[in-house]
Amino acid sequence: MNDMSETSVQDWGPFGRPLFDDPSARALSRVGVIDIGSNSVRMVVFDGAARSPAYFYNEKIMCALGAGLSETGHLNPEGRARALAAIRRFQLLAQGMDLPPLTAVATAAVRDADDGQAFRDEVERETGLRIWVIDGEEEARLSAQGVLLGWPGAYGLVCDIGGSSMELAEIRDGRVGRRVSSSLGPLKLQAIKGGKAGRKTHIKAVLEGLAERMGPQRDRLFLVGGSWRAIARIDMERRGYPLHVLHEYRMTATSIAATTKYIEKSDPEVLRLACGISSARMSLVPYATEVLKRLLRTFRPKDIAVSSYGIREGMLYEQMPQRLRDRDPLVEACRFAEAKDARLPGFGKTLYEFVLPLFKSAPPTRLRLIKAACLLHDVSWRAHPDYRAETCFDNATRANLGGLKHSERVFLGLSLLHRYRNRREGTRFEDLYDLLEEKELLQAEILGKAMRFGAMFWMQPDVPMGQFKWFPQKRILELRIPKAASALYGEVAEARLMSLAASLEAEVRVRMVPT
Repeated sequence: MNDMSETSVQDWGPFGRPLFDDPSARALSRVGVIDIGSNSVRMVVFDGAARSPAYFYNEKIMCALGAGLSETGHLNPEGRARALAAIRRFQLLAQGMDLPPLTAVATAAVRDADDGQAFRDEVERETGLRIWVIDGEEEARLSAQGVLLGWPGAYGLVCDIGGSSMELAEIRDGRVGRRVSSSLGPLKLQAIKGGKAGRKTHIKAVLEGLAERMGPQRDRLFLVGGSWRAIARIDMERRGYPLHVLHEYRMTATSIAATTKYIEKSDPEVLRLACGISSARMSLVPYATEVLKRLLRTFRPKDIAVSSYGIREGMLYEQMPQRLRDRDPLVEACRFAEAKDARLPGFGKTLYEFVLPLFKSAPPTRLRLIKAACLLHDVSWRAHPDYRAETCFDNATRANLGGLKHSERVFLGLSLLHRYRNRREGTRFEDLYDLLEEKELLQAEILGKAMRFGAMFWMQPDVPMGQFKWFPQKRILELRIPKAASALYGEVAEARLMSLAASLEAEVRVRMVPT
């Protein structure tokens, strides 16, 4: 593929040619970023398909650089020492990974502290790493771009809460619009006089000012930042929600109000252990809930989604060419997985075209899931046969994939489970099936069984493997097999076809046709 021009490779129709191996994308295949925040210092190394990167390395140290900043005007001395030690470690790790030069950015604590420049100088002197300090509006822009990396074409209001600041940015049509920054970070709120009542008055006044600058924002609210994710994880615990994936987790104002009361009534230590939240983060959650309650009252969004992508992903998005930004992150990631792990890379496209007649009326949102499933249908072949179906389901539902709602994760996982077994009962995932409607469960089963049958016709991509004709009104499923492939239609293939027909409640007709 490396030597082929864009027009020399057959297109995938509306999804376009794969770009993960294009030179402009390969340049982003392994990128290291250090994010020096008010509460934590983190290094992330992105790897793989640039449009939907995997996290090759991800380490966070809770340094609390911004603790006490409002009173002293200086970085927390203990946090400063821990941050310097962390950055030394990260720089050595990057050298060991043979990475390009790291990109390091610092946000509110370093930009506001009187000794922020001295800290930057010390880091550069000790490690050779230059820290770029970004202002609040730039922080808002990068966080919003991180959301766009996971949700192409997303629209709404992005709210990124850090330790010492909170940023807002509007996104629409793939672009970042108005953006503002404030001091509503939990570390700053700890210094507000007057206790809870004093904070309530302060938060209300600040948010009203932000609302005047941002204008009406009644679309989706995207929550970015560790404190928001902690609240979402507690919301999952309260609800008994079965899929512990924070990205694309949805909440409502009502559920957040209930979770706020749940937090107030719970023992913080017991709750944080149950939810896997660090003690440093848990100490900030009560302040963050105060901000979130007022934020929802002020802007009244139509719905709320958690984004695990933020400023670090926004820095990667910043480096992408526009044609890569425009791609579907799910499909690009699945293409990369097929090229890397499938036994016959490229067969996913053939399989997609084979099963497509069964889904004539499927909308684009469903077609992309069908495409993703076909690309992933063989990437787990190394797993033990007894566990292959569960491995596929587990990977699809819990993988770091962008552009997937939780129900879509389950649909994708279930279709891949049925790629390897006819029945879905008796697995450890049954509580997740409730995220799908009965019709969606059946569609995932049909897709999985169609892939299971199609995989029996595993041939070279340019050899016709057969064709389905589906007549839903008459409930007739016709299979046309070229004579060149007729020997592949054996007993096991016939049994798999009958299983597919049973799910479709269809009569089967098999016809041999000239090659």
